[in-house]
Amino acid sequence: MAALNDPLAARAHARAMEGSVAEAMPILPPVANDLPEGVLADDLLWEERIAAGGYASRRLPRGSITRLIDLDGDACASIQLFNAEMPTERLNVADTVKIQWNAYLGAGKLLLSDMGRVLMSIMSDDAQTHDAFCGASNAASNARAYGDGSNAGPFPNARDRLLLGVAKHGLGRRDVHPCINLFKGVTIATDGATVPDLGPFAPGRAVTLRAEMDLILVIANCPHVLDSRPWSVTPLRATAWRGPIAGPDDAIRTATPEGRRAFLNVDDYYRR
Repeated sequence: MAALNDPLAARAHARAMEGSVAEAMPILPPVANDLPEGVLADDLLWEERIAAGGYASRRLPRGSITRLIDLDGDACASIQLFNAEMPTERLNVADTVKIQWNAYLGAGKLLLSDMGRVLMSIMSDDAQTHDAFCGASNAASNARAYGDGSNAGPFPNARDRLLLGVAKHGLGRRDVHPCINLFKGVTIATDGATVPDLGPFAPGRAVTLRAEMDLILVIANCPHVLDSRPWSVTPLRATAWRGPIAGPDDAIRTATPEGRRAFLNVDDYYRR
């Protein structure tokens, strides 16, 4: 690596890296060689590798599809969602669970806002291990587990990574709300005990989500707050492409009375 005290050498080194694949950086323009059949290269909106301990945020249009892949079997995608037009409307984990009568997320389930609207739908799910109970790790929990929980330290926490992500959209600490953790499972036993299922799992598990509103997606990829192992998390891949808005006969939209109502609330919002 170029010496830091030689700016000309450092510049030459940095420029030589152009076009190389970084551990964590969006690919610009986005390129992916494994898009689903019928999806054109021009439809691609986002391609990014999110490092272990890293974060990402993206504004996505209504109808777009986002695919998250747990590349090596030990990623933890802590996600938050905001209405891009009015970020005071955001993911409400309690309503997501309560309104659907189900705390275990998977294909066909909805991620609901605090206004009773659908922000995203889960279209497919290879993982089937997710967590709507525990929320994100924080500086104090990481300090207890690893001795350092700061953003600048070796063991960053998910809550502060989410803060960095929301800040790119003009939001602040008060906007970092309870999250859902994808790829790490938590269930509640009959006696009320919290039972984690944190892997590691087989590599390559994927979750595909559809944006039902114009939204901001923020992701932190840090160890789950209940993970008792030494620091353990692996990279996450995010890919997004344009897609059609769900029609009135969409299978996810029509699956339950609660879901139909939530989609009607979305329709009413965009009818203005």
